[in-house]
Amino acid sequence: MLAPPLVINIPFQPLTIAFLAALAVQLALKVWLARRQLHHVRAHRGEVPAAFAGAITPEQHRKAADYTAARTRFGFVALAVSTVVLLLWTLIGGIQWLDTGWRTLGLNVYFTGVGVMLSVALISALIDLPLSIYSTFRLEARFGFNKSTPATFVADLIKGTVLALVIGAPLAFLALWLMARTGRWWWLAVWALWIGFALLMTWAYPAFIAPLFNKFRPLDDAALRDRLTALLARCGFSSKGVFVMDGSRRSAHGNAYFTGIGRNKRIVFFDTLMESLGGAEIEAVMAHELGHFRLHHVKIRLAMTALLGLGGFALLGWLAAQPWFYHGLGVSVPSNHAALILFALVAPVFMFPLTPLFSWLSRRHEFAADHYATEQADGAALASGLVTLYRDNSTTLTPDPLHSGFYDSHPPAIIRISRLKPRSAQD
Repeated sequence: MLAPPLVINIPFQPLTIAFLAALAVQLALKVWLARRQLHHVRAHRGEVPAAFAGAITPEQHRKAADYTAARTRFGFVALAVSTVVLLLWTLIGGIQWLDTGWRTLGLNVYFTGVGVMLSVALISALIDLPLSIYSTFRLEARFGFNKSTPATFVADLIKGTVLALVIGAPLAFLALWLMARTGRWWWLAVWALWIGFALLMTWAYPAFIAPLFNKFRPLDDAALRDRLTALLARCGFSSKGVFVMDGSRRSAHGNAYFTGIGRNKRIVFFDTLMESLGGAEIEAVMAHELGHFRLHHVKIRLAMTALLGLGGFALLGWLAAQPWFYHGLGVSVPSNHAALILFALVAPVFMFPLTPLFSWLSRRHEFAADHYATEQADGAALASGLVTLYRDNSTTLTPDPLHSGFYDSHPPAIIRISRLKPRSAQD
């Protein structure tokens, strides 16, 4: 591909102004919230909240505050880089530059479009790579969390890139083909493709994708396995089983999660978590994860994603036919692939004000799953297990309320534990 010279010709149309205004609001809000978080965490660094005084030492509390502050400061750098990259792709003409270069190869419209889309994704990943390296080998290592070796990091990078190409290229080709062949309602066909792909990945991830990166073994503690099997039976949950993941190969962080749909449903515990919790705590944590299943949280989120996606693709269907959509965002030659790339890059900027709404809904689900867990297991054990998670993951116990309300998918530790305590007293 013969790369053309990059010609910077920033447009100033109504969409350009609206985009820059929305981006400025997003930046200002993110910086303001991050500064609040830094100030609040530092102000409460010296004293462990009374509710955790017996479980978390002052040293552990200070480490959590310092870890949160370090990640927040690193977030300023990541925010600056992502903003510059977004402007480079759009108003400064990066997409148009790549598009012109790919067109010189004389390929058909589909291969040209796939080439441009994959190029944007790969170049963006390369730009983010130094940030990922620093986060893994400096920031996480500084606080004792990184366990990944350079060899593991590179292997993950190669596998992730190959997987993205193998899956992404055919998906992009099919999307472009549908846009060209299904008439004015193409956006409905592409939305159906997107939903079908999301469901397929949700089903396939536990059994076929995750094992490419981690090892999963069945629980080998017979007494604990019997205990958890009884819990599964009480909750009416059938799955491929409870698995332990070798999370310690990459990180000292501990976690547990529910994944998959259909016959590929799984409960997964990090091995680091299994080493920190007792049997009653593991049972309670699993009851929480089962709560998400029994309360249909996965289905609710899939339905919300589908509805939002439908609205988004309908909007894209209209925007793709408007020349000002392309010209106002730095693309002089309209095309189906440019429409997809621009929408994927710009939509999050305009959607950012909805972040606290999604965070609020997620926190409601977490509270509901906690309540369900106290009905199926020991509420006090869930509380103590969560405290162990906060301690081992260096999760700050004193986040800024506004920052937490805007971003956090899980309730703040103090509020979450305080809600569990009255429930525990009734168990």
